Amino acid sequence: MHRTIAAFMVAASLASAAGAQTSPSSGIPAATTSSQVPDAFSLENALAAGGMPSTPSPATPSGVSAGGGTPAPLPSVAAATAGVGAATAARQVAGLRPNPELQAQVENIGGTGVYKGVRSSETTVGVALPLELGGKRPARVALATARLTRAQVQAEISRADLRLRITQLYIEAAAAERRSEVLGEQAGIAANAFRVSSERVKAGAVGPIEQQRADVLRINAQVAADSATRQAQAARVNLTTLLAVPVYGPLDRVWFERIDDYGPPRPVDVEGTLTLAAAQADVRTADAQVRVARSLRTPDLTVSTFARRLEATKDNAAVVGISIPLPFFNNGNAFVAQSRSEQTQAIALRNLAVLDIRQQIASAQTEVANAAATARAAGGPGLAAAQEAARIARIGWAQGKFDQIALLDAERTLSQTRQTYVDALAAYHDAQARLDRLTTPAPAIPGDNR
Repeated sequence: MHRTIAAFMVAASLASAAGAQTSPSSGIPAATTSSQVPDAFSLENALAAGGMPSTPSPATPSGVSAGGGTPAPLPSVAAATAGVGAATAARQVAGLRPNPELQAQVENIGGTGVYKGVRSSETTVGVALPLELGGKRPARVALATARLTRAQVQAEISRADLRLRITQLYIEAAAAERRSEVLGEQAGIAANAFRVSSERVKAGAVGPIEQQRADVLRINAQVAADSATRQAQAARVNLTTLLAVPVYGPLDRVWFERIDDYGPPRPVDVEGTLTLAAAQADVRTADAQVRVARSLRTPDLTVSTFARRLEATKDNAAVVGISIPLPFFNNGNAFVAQSRSEQTQAIALRNLAVLDIRQQIASAQTEVANAAATARAAGGPGLAAAQEAARIARIGWAQGKFDQIALLDAERTLSQTRQTYVDALAAYHDAQARLDRLTTPAPAIPGDNR
């Protein structure tokens, strides 16, 4: 009689726990699916809060001020924007011509005899104008333009890197919250199993060792659940810190569970990516530096014209002069050699970047495909099989057909399958975000003649 009552209590308790655990299709708590949470804080909301204008959100993001103003740029983007401003100003400076010089001198004063005082002084006043030869100004402007292009590319790289960072923090937060739910539910199951074991011990159906074993598993499950909760809170704090706005409400479950179609890796034209644009901009800058170095080998002229006042005779005279430096010690060849070596280095780094980005894209494509396959298997047939095994183990344990070890093993397998599903989803989205970053196209930059 005691065994019958205990079995009935076990079946009722485990049926209640199993019904509240997961939905059979995805392993998500049925009461918290994304379709029932329309105000979720989505990835688009996070990107909009981070000042990413390329993916505008149709609605005001949760936790973001609706005052109508554009979010202030985050430090990395602000620094890159300031770099563009500095390069723009440097280009304007490069196009300026040398300033003329106003020169004045007084000779033959404060001497002796006829040169006493200023009676025999000669006052000369005039203007000296430097003349740049050898194409220095056009070469200087070309170098400043190349550096401006590089700064503009770097600004786009900073925005793409920020987009990746926001996306990865969002993925981390979403995955951490899902793991916290999975482990929290596992802790609830373990607590319920401990309660049922205690009732069975009281009914004399099993020995005390079963209750002790269930108590150990309950404690371990609760510790893991608490740790996962703290990790989820930390991940959300990290996202909030980066965005500088509070992140309210649940994160977007529909997006986190969505796996886009994938297939064999498709070839990507790396020439149009941001990474190659930056490397090519470095090559153009090195080319312009060689041009500047060559132009500096041509000495500049300084033409001057003066008016001279002869105080002794009260006469005036004109003085015309020209000066040119003699390149005895520095003829510019060393600077040209240095610039050519830097040009060779830039070309080699550009070729290396082509190889690196192709390898990184291929690796990211493989990671996307593998993570997607794992997520679909773990969240589909794998999860269904684990749920069914756990259901059968609960019923069998309640009826005395299975021992506690079999039940615990089935529950552990279900929990691990759900965690594998969450981990695979996180890995898929992370690999997809890195692939998107690697294949980000370089925008058309005004004045960039490629």
